[in-house]
Amino acid sequence: MNAQKLYPDSLTGLPLREAFSPQFEAVLEKAQAENQSFALGVMDLDVFIQVNEKYGHAIGDEVIIALVKIAQQFTADNALIFRYGGDELVLIFPDTPREQAFLTMERIRAQVEAHEIDADGGPVKFTVSAGIAAYPIDGGSETELMRKATQALYRAKRGGANQVLLAFDEKMVPKTTHYTETQLERLSALAGELEVTEASLLREALDNLITNYTLNKIESE
Repeated sequence: MNAQKLYPDSLTGLPLREAFSPQFEAVLEKAQAENQSFALGVMDLDVFIQVNEKYGHAIGDEVIIALVKIAQQFTADNALIFRYGGDELVLIFPDTPREQAFLTMERIRAQVEAHEIDADGGPVKFTVSAGIAAYPIDGGSETELMRKATQALYRAKRGGANQVLLAFDEKMVPKTTHYTETQLERLSALAGELEVTEASLLREALDNLITNYTLNKIESE
């Protein structure tokens, strides 16, 4: 199945977020069947909201288009690229170790940094940050790999932006929490039905909660 034909974005021509999950599952199934690795990259423009505010949305659109063209230039047919959010791209690198994906993402980052767009107020410079996670070393599901790649992206932003970082093993911090008996019973039943651990479901729920309340925060950093 060609991801490019699914839910095309009117601005960039890329498949949108809705096309990501089925394509990810196809790559995951192939990797499991053939004992392959693959990498997942999450890429986000730095302080993109400031570009829109200073130069206008038309220039902002040009910045997004430029990012996509540069990403396509350095991936060719070696990756599936999705416009996952406004200025966020997600890349799947089938049958690719994370070190190789890192080098590709770093080339994209460097080329973006060197690029500029002409505007009435002068040349517009912009940068991008990215996070990478890989199967199987960083996880075995869409949720886990997306979480770890996004956390690597968040660390890149917090660490000064304009950089690519790899996912790393997370330190689990115990918390004293209180749940009702009914909640625990339903959690246990759901975990059994989905064949996952209760802890993974709780982490997913917490990630979703944080994302819902901080959706636009990362774009302003």
